[in-house]
Amino acid sequence: MTTPVMPPEKPAAEFQPFVPAHEKPPEFTLRALLLGCFFGLVFGAVSVYVGLRAGLTVAASIPIAVLSISILRVLGRSSILENNIVQTTGNAGQSIAAGVIFTLPALVFLGFDLEYARIFMLALIGGWLGVLFMIPLRRELIVQEHGVLPFPEGTACADVLIAGEKGGGLAGRVFLGLGLGSLYTLFQNSNLFRAWPEQPEYRPDFGTQHILKGASINADATSEYLGVGYIIGARVAGILFAGGVLSWLVIMPLIYFFGKEINHPIYPGLVPIAQMGPGDLWSTYIKPMGAGAVAAAGLITLIKTLPTIWSALNAGLKTMRPGTATAQAAPIRTDNDLSMRVVILGSLVVVALMFVFLEFRPVPGAFVGWAANLAAALLVVIFGFLFVTVSSRIVGIVGSSASPVSGMTIATLMATAAIFLVQGWTAPAFGALAITIGGVVCIAASNSGDTSQDLKTGYIVGSTPRLQQIALMIGVVVSTVVIGFTLNLMNTGLQEFDAAAQPWNLNAPHPGVTIQSDTHHLPNEFRVQSADGKTFTTRHKSEFILLNAIGSTELQDGKYLYAPSSGKIEVHWIQGIGSAAAPAPQARLMATVINGILSRKLPWGLVLIGVALVIAVELLGIRSLPFAVGAYLPIGTTLPIFVGGLVRGLVDLAARRAGHGEDAESEISPGSLYASGLIAAGGIVGLFGVGLKAYEATVGKGDVLNFPHGLPFALLDSNYVAVLAFAALAYSLYYFARRPLKK
Repeated sequence: MTTPVMPPEKPAAEFQPFVPAHEKPPEFTLRALLLGCFFGLVFGAVSVYVGLRAGLTVAASIPIAVLSISILRVLGRSSILENNIVQTTGNAGQSIAAGVIFTLPALVFLGFDLEYARIFMLALIGGWLGVLFMIPLRRELIVQEHGVLPFPEGTACADVLIAGEKGGGLAGRVFLGLGLGSLYTLFQNSNLFRAWPEQPEYRPDFGTQHILKGASINADATSEYLGVGYIIGARVAGILFAGGVLSWLVIMPLIYFFGKEINHPIYPGLVPIAQMGPGDLWSTYIKPMGAGAVAAAGLITLIKTLPTIWSALNAGLKTMRPGTATAQAAPIRTDNDLSMRVVILGSLVVVALMFVFLEFRPVPGAFVGWAANLAAALLVVIFGFLFVTVSSRIVGIVGSSASPVSGMTIATLMATAAIFLVQGWTAPAFGALAITIGGVVCIAASNSGDTSQDLKTGYIVGSTPRLQQIALMIGVVVSTVVIGFTLNLMNTGLQEFDAAAQPWNLNAPHPGVTIQSDTHHLPNEFRVQSADGKTFTTRHKSEFILLNAIGSTELQDGKYLYAPSSGKIEVHWIQGIGSAAAPAPQARLMATVINGILSRKLPWGLVLIGVALVIAVELLGIRSLPFAVGAYLPIGTTLPIFVGGLVRGLVDLAARRAGHGEDAESEISPGSLYASGLIAAGGIVGLFGVGLKAYEATVGKGDVLNFPHGLPFALLDSNYVAVLAFAALAYSLYYFARRPLKK
């Protein structure tokens, strides 16, 4: 996300908030909490949807603030502090969702089911840790370093709230993006009308030498990707797309060129390269390479921030000592935090909750005893405090979007996996236990970053810190309700059952392949898609035995249905999370790291190629993390994001030529507000489509909406129409980004 250009701030001693400490306008009201909880549910679900698909999330505080200003103004007698409580409560959903989707979907990749109770409890514990540990750090980071740490998103959100208090047309631009984006998504989304192809594609194959065969140029042309690209800016979007170009237009054609004459599979592939399409090449060879690249980039980013980490730890420990500036007998309203007693007791409660959960709801197959569970609970709090301190200071400098949370999580997972390896705990269940520990730490670090941004907003506008901290705790509880539900909804709503015909001797040993007795997540009836994708056959789960493959040399990782009647694997059950529609790149990376360390089996050649690629990019002076993520993600994701970034670049160029460059780069520019509406529209309507497909699968019905596809509607079923429709949406973004907001 582009950091707004800000004038030098006053030191803390001279700073005066927008609402002075002696004034007490309405703040912690019931309607503010209810509205904030509603936004927490909505934006938590949207963040899960967008994050699983795009591999990143964007801050929700600004669109929530804009919508709150509009709604409370209609209700009457609103105050800026009330609006701040709304965005504080609602923003918890986005930050918790970000931490969850980066880690917990790895349970699917490790062969475990997404249990709602497990997701809820881990998200709750991590979210509370993030808030609790930020309480003693607030004065050090927000107040005493007011002129040093800019906290870009928090400052921008304060600008929005102050502008809303003074009046303006901010909300109208968000609603405009929401309306047009929803209309576009309704017709574009394959789970809804699908009036035109959802993902137009072109596969190059030139001449008798089959030049560029194996490559693919495609775009998942959604409104949310367009909006994400606009908000992160032309440079970051360009770096993301550059990684995609390298993977899909350089490396994949090279793999096909050198491998097409080899008539046997090349590890980790299971079929000869000549029989692979672009999607097969990506999932087999690019994913491990991309995982190595993302891991290396995350660790490099973490190493670069070691001086900041050391400084943050020192400053955090100083604020915990008695007798410092944190101890005040009667603090003024704008400096009134929850007490250290709350922090200490809350931390003890978190340790107890984590211990009880691990002891009485362990990962199946990972029984380690009460002492190890207590040690794991303490480890969560220790790592949590370390990285909360680190994350909150880093986001004060570079913003939440650039915080290396994934690198911190990888460090936690590597340390945990190393301990497990020494103990001999190498079964897949212990990988799930490591993800459990790392997931809580990741959620805590993610939430602490956004918590610090919210507290910065409150400091500028003159909120009461204690009330904000209570609102954050409430927001954590409410948002966790919807996050686990959304994860499971996407996992089932986007799942596919593809026909297969692989002979299989169930009685022979197959390392890495196990029979899964728990089949309650498998629908009783499901439609199996033929190899050509044109016909479907209804099958019943009673016909099959469920197989789970992890690290097998015979099957790709995933779930398969074996039919005893034929002695073959007849169905490949592709779950929604991990599919091309929801690749969840960070979670895939976490699973790769854990599984690789514990099983000592990784395609190290491909992983190290990704590492070398990141080193080369770093030597060029380019930010390697977005490049590595782009190299991992499907080009169908990075291309529409790049289009959004390109629109942002054109808008900024036009604004600079007109002498309004600073306004164009602001977080509250017309384009950023419109793009926020596009993201919300794609997420909300897209989730509705996923829910509709889940309903159809549950009741065994076909296309409920039944959009007509005969003439003349069949004329819309063309890649050219899809490209033109997306181009029209992109032009609307450019047009409304250039139109000034009403004063």
